[in-house]
Amino acid sequence: MQRRLRVMSSPPGVLRQKSQLSAWSQFGIRMGLLLVLLAFIIAVHWIERDSFRDNLDGEMSFADIIYFTMISATTTGYGDIVPVTERARLFDALVVTPIRIFFILILAGTAYTFVIKRTWNNWLMQRLQKTLTGHIIVAGFGNSGSEAVGELIQRGFDPRRMVVIDQSNPALERAEALGCMVMQADATRDSTMEAVRVSEARAVIVSAGRDDTSILICLTARHLASAVPISVVVRAGDNEFPAKAAGATTVINPVSFAGLLLAGSTEGAGIADYMADLASASGRVRLHEREIEPFEVGKALKDAAVGVGLRILRGTQSIGWWEPEAVRLEAGDRIIEIIPDHLFPRVPTV
Repeated sequence: MQRRLRVMSSPPGVLRQKSQLSAWSQFGIRMGLLLVLLAFIIAVHWIERDSFRDNLDGEMSFADIIYFTMISATTTGYGDIVPVTERARLFDALVVTPIRIFFILILAGTAYTFVIKRTWNNWLMQRLQKTLTGHIIVAGFGNSGSEAVGELIQRGFDPRRMVVIDQSNPALERAEALGCMVMQADATRDSTMEAVRVSEARAVIVSAGRDDTSILICLTARHLASAVPISVVVRAGDNEFPAKAAGATTVINPVSFAGLLLAGSTEGAGIADYMADLASASGRVRLHEREIEPFEVGKALKDAAVGVGLRILRGTQSIGWWEPEAVRLEAGDRIIEIIPDHLFPRVPTV
């Protein structure tokens, strides 16, 4: 399981497509090719057996041919069997030698791909898992999950600090291409969430494609990590309450949000554009939630130090900028404000 960004480039006009063969299929093809080439050399050596001399007993049996082929292909050579005709020597020089080099390349490549590389990557991932902290877990890499990851990357979050869990291999390959760590597993299981250290995560994003699965993932994550923020996508309005009950910090219904944008657009195209501007990393302004600074205590919301204050979050209260309580900020308050993009705090990449 790799976590580094893999940059893939190709000449213009050349199509690229991932191989549909599994790792074991590729291994079988390589071994099959080796056997075919060995069989070809054995066949030629057997047909030309009179062109070889056995210095031990003077006779070339089929076992001697197999023996000579193997030691020739592996560059061992003991001198007990030698080619004595010009034709046999040319065959060994011009045919067997290139095949011998091909054998070495295939065997070395196979050893690297199936043994060294996998062992090294598994060791790196196991070491990383033991120290994983402050990361974002994305359970489900469909449309919503991939959009969330892309938005986080645009906002400056290091993709190497994101763990994507999905059971679809193509989805994981897309996440891996972005630089994310990936795990092919069932996110509803405790063992999966424990493996990605959910209790040490910065946040969890759940978008499994099915509301019941998303809610179950939320339940699993919440009972293992009581304080980690969990955002869940549900598509049915009547599943928003169960998602909250399962421990979701934030429940997002894309259908409802689309309805809000559509309704806003009837009052003017600028409203929908501005709402999209607020939500996107590519917009000119951003919505930002933060805890107030000590020097802001006692000030009014409208005097927020960075942006334009919209709302105060005080315990379970939500206080609008027009309400009487907004004239004085208290210690521990969190505020929601609009700030210009160039002042938006970048996500740490360490």
